[in-house]
Amino acid sequence: MDIRQLRYFIAIVEERKISAAAKRLHMSQPPLSQQLKAMEEELGSKLVERSGKLLEVTEAGKALYKNALQITQLMEETKTEVKEVGKGVNGRLTIGVNTFSVSGLPRALKQFKKKFPKVTYKIQQNESSYLCQLVRERIVELAIIRLPLDLDDFSVLHLCNEPFYFITSKEHTSFDRDVSLAEIEHYPLLFPSTEGLGVHYLILEAFSRFKLQPNIVGECSDISLLMDLVTSDFATSIVPETLLKRYTGYPINAYRISNTTELSGSVGLIWLKDHSLSKAAENFIEMIQKV
Repeated sequence: MDIRQLRYFIAIVEERKISAAAKRLHMSQPPLSQQLKAMEEELGSKLVERSGKLLEVTEAGKALYKNALQITQLMEETKTEVKEVGKGVNGRLTIGVNTFSVSGLPRALKQFKKKFPKVTYKIQQNESSYLCQLVRERIVELAIIRLPLDLDDFSVLHLCNEPFYFITSKEHTSFDRDVSLAEIEHYPLLFPSTEGLGVHYLILEAFSRFKLQPNIVGECSDISLLMDLVTSDFATSIVPETLLKRYTGYPINAYRISNTTELSGSVGLIWLKDHSLSKAAENFIEMIQKV
């Protein structure tokens, strides 16, 4: 028994006449009668009985009718959902986000949600190299990461370059301008990232490029704690602009690193090369390109 036969039976029950059901289904009467007989033979039960000019549904027929309604409704809902997923109207957007994610991401997701309200989300936060692995393993389809990284396996959409800032407690003498790496070389620096990871590497590489030896007193990947430590004058730090936008309200001084060629961070959206993406992911990429 298939979905087509279930639709035939629903029409027979609701019309109570083979002729009326056949007319509703835009088919002739004999084939419909044959389909009813085939269903009764397959199920081993009488489904309808004639009562005068009309058909009466048996108890077995009532059970079939109830389930036939549920099955056909589920089939229609499934077809609609599959079509919507295929168009990206429905489905799931899975995206990884770097710990120092771009400040505009909530706004972008809000815009996407407004356009595709039925889409659900899986958003996973981690450091960039681990996010690359999650994309390779198809745990997430997209990831927003900090460059540079080895990205031979990925397609990359550049999102932005952002400056870095030198931050101190309010107890320090204020600069009245941007600062250079040479000017902050001897300050006790607490790096906002673990050794070997993106931001840590960027800062260290920038000092090395100018043959400077920073006074590194430690590292702290817990950003709230790092901001507290800077506020208490435990140390100073160098952080990307996004971090300052996310952690406002701390009593600190913040000075932009004067030359972006000295130190700046590049942020990109990545996905696997030569792999099909869900329509939801394709729609998100398309929207980001237009922002």
